[in-house]
Amino acid sequence: MNAPAKTEEFASIIPAGVFAETVLSVTHYTDRLFRFTMTRPQGFRFRSGEFAMIGLMVEGKPIYRAYSIASPAWADELEFFSIKVPDGPLTSHLQAIKPGDQVLMRKKPTGTLVLDALTPGKRLYMFSTGTGVAPFASLIRDPETYEKFDEVILTHTCREVAELKYGFDLVHEIQHDELLHEIVGSKLRHYPTVTREHYDYRGRITDLMSSGKLYTDLGVPVLDPAIDRGMICGSSAMLKETKELLERAGLNEGSNNKPGEFVIERAFVG
Repeated sequence: MNAPAKTEEFASIIPAGVFAETVLSVTHYTDRLFRFTMTRPQGFRFRSGEFAMIGLMVEGKPIYRAYSIASPAWADELEFFSIKVPDGPLTSHLQAIKPGDQVLMRKKPTGTLVLDALTPGKRLYMFSTGTGVAPFASLIRDPETYEKFDEVILTHTCREVAELKYGFDLVHEIQHDELLHEIVGSKLRHYPTVTREHYDYRGRITDLMSSGKLYTDLGVPVLDPAIDRGMICGSSAMLKETKELLERAGLNEGSNNKPGEFVIERAFVG
């Protein structure tokens, strides 16, 4: 197995058009999930909700995968939330990184889960499964989100309760940040669900939407294209099913070029 390269080993092998940044912290949540932060390149700009191509040198060659930037656009550090795949070309190596190691990042971020891709509304739903919560970790910590919406509902569905902890950590961070707490107030609502264990909220988010339980639990009306907006990030099956439910409710998919009532991130990893 290739260990993540140290700084001096990277000096002569960094590909053109790529940053090499230093890992600052690593948090392992479960045997499948971990979070890490790294330095932010000087002059690197991105919109909250975008993703970047993250990579490592493996057997002398760079390997990249798309990772949503979990930190907000104003942050000094870059944060990422990742799955662990034992035989994954990148993640099998990435999960072994430690503070001080170097990670590659291509210089141009992109993505559709940005506020500019949505038409004005009042309530914003962020539908996520697994590590698909990462772009929303960026957006729920961005003051602009709360300037544009009166209510922000983050749904996060995982298989087991332990896999929800990252989402709870994010909400706790906001509640205990003096500046963010003042901006966010009561606008942010967190709706975590699990599919394989007993929990207060149990089931696939699409089933909870279809049955109406999601809206009953939250005490809000069913989807209304006049005021509701949506963002979706998760597994391919979840993307397809949630998209169908939103379209059935009268919402239209948007993009950077043509804003709409909901947007989907199709470059999701995991």
